[in-house]
Amino acid sequence: MLLEIIICCILLAVATVGFYYYKFRIANRVRAPKDVVLLYQVGRGPRAPSFSPFPMKLETFLRMTAIPYINDHAARFSSKGKTPWIELNGKAVADSQLAIEFLKKKFGVDADGHLTEGDKAVARAFLKLTEENLYWTMCIEMFGDNLEPVKTVIPYRGFKLWLTVTLLRRALGKQTWGHGIGRHTKDEVWDIAVRDMNALSNYLGTKKFLMGDEPSEVDCSVFGMIAQIYWHMPGSKHQVYLKENLQNLVDYIYRMKDRFWPDWESMTLEGSSCKSDHGELHMPEKVTTRNGLSGHRFLNGTT
Repeated sequence: MLLEIIICCILLAVATVGFYYYKFRIANRVRAPKDVVLLYQVGRGPRAPSFSPFPMKLETFLRMTAIPYINDHAARFSSKGKTPWIELNGKAVADSQLAIEFLKKKFGVDADGHLTEGDKAVARAFLKLTEENLYWTMCIEMFGDNLEPVKTVIPYRGFKLWLTVTLLRRALGKQTWGHGIGRHTKDEVWDIAVRDMNALSNYLGTKKFLMGDEPSEVDCSVFGMIAQIYWHMPGSKHQVYLKENLQNLVDYIYRMKDRFWPDWESMTLEGSSCKSDHGELHMPEKVTTRNGLSGHRFLNGTT
């Protein structure tokens, strides 16, 4: 009798998992028409369009270059086990920067066309400073001794929230240790963070954007990262330092927000006009011009 009860419980659990997998992954799968980018990410953030800097970077680039795209927020991960990633006409490209390089060639767009070769070299250096250095100091801060701030950012509750935070903390701990920055003391990591933020602020100076009066590709990355500090690291040392000492960076992210995210309030979970854009076609006028399609939502291959 006990064995039968155990088997029934296992079957019930499998059926439940299967039901929710179908409901949230299969039945809600997004399809994109020809020449429309399908952007996979893990959902919107509470006070910024994502609670990760890399989806914000990639989506801002799509907006900057006016490439039509559709979001899939069902947390599907790439073959590399990460997100964000894209599909275009059946071809999958993982990693935000590799996706950008692919899109630049595919659509013939160049957000850096106004830069000199020297400018481009400087921009690449700041890209790496931001993504390969500053980012890891942010991870160490958010997943350190006090996990309460990060729990206010990840839009889950109960067991799912606990499991997500636990797994992320463990994974990031291994990654920062392998990177090397995780082997430093807390004071050493914080010193790195301050130097990186100061470098960005000092180079920005009084310019509107990092490389001048017009935005360029590197702004997508810097904006995505600093936006996380400002909106999604409540009470952290990074956020306090930014607000108290680096006003030009704060002004900068607001300029980027106003220019590329006029729909910010509808793209954030705590926004005044929040709505889901899962399956919604962004920049439909570009699609209509290119292949005559109409309609704004593409779920399960339908419009």
